[in-house]
Amino acid sequence: MTGIAAASELAPGNGHSIHLGRFDGAVYYTVEKDGYRVVATLASGAEAQPIRFVSTLGPGEKLMISVPQAADQPPVDFEIMRDGKVLLVLEPGAAPIDSMATSAVLEE
Repeated sequence: MTGIAAASELAPGNGHSIHLGRFDGAVYYTVEKDGYRVVATLASGAEAQPIRFVSTLGPGEKLMISVPQAADQPPVDFEIMRDGKVLLVLEPGAAPIDSMATSAVLEE
């Protein structure tokens, strides 16, 4: 996937599907006292044991989930950044989040 997919807005607690190479899953966030609690759950198939990433993001903080590929291939990266009251989600293959190119916007 290259470029930017269409943006979508999600309220806290609503999920967003993610696809990282052979892993599929979902990411959502809740608004907590200490920041936005981001939860991403991934599995490599219906029967596989899922893995969960949990991080609380303050303004300007970001989280990256990276899946290694073959030695001659770049990793598949999924990046999430909090920008004020907005959570920016960048799909694999899109421009870096620092350029504010997003594929989904999760708003409070």
